[in-house]
Amino acid sequence: MATATSNARLNGKVKVLKALAHPARLLMVEELEQGERCVCELQALVGLDMSTVSKHLTLLKNAGVVADEKQGVKVFYRLTLPCFGSFMSCVEDVLDQSIRQQMTALR
Repeated sequence: MATATSNARLNGKVKVLKALAHPARLLMVEELEQGERCVCELQALVGLDMSTVSKHLTLLKNAGVVADEKQGVKVFYRLTLPCFGSFMSCVEDVLDQSIRQQMTALR
């Protein structure tokens, strides 16, 4: 039987994974892996209206994936998930393996 602590940790993991599970949010996080960005840069990157981008960034922030800092009138975001690159590398490996298996099955 799961303890309250293990349930809380499991729910925390789900929150992070759900936060990453949207194309626009994933694109912004991948961009933030390169360094801090202004919200206006992220908005231009994903091509969505500012209120939608703000909602996505708030969700990422609440999940602990990003942090923000106001500098004058601009808000800058940075990635707080140090393992993101290695996690995505693992995901890419799984995708590559799946493609190879599909190509083998087609032969």
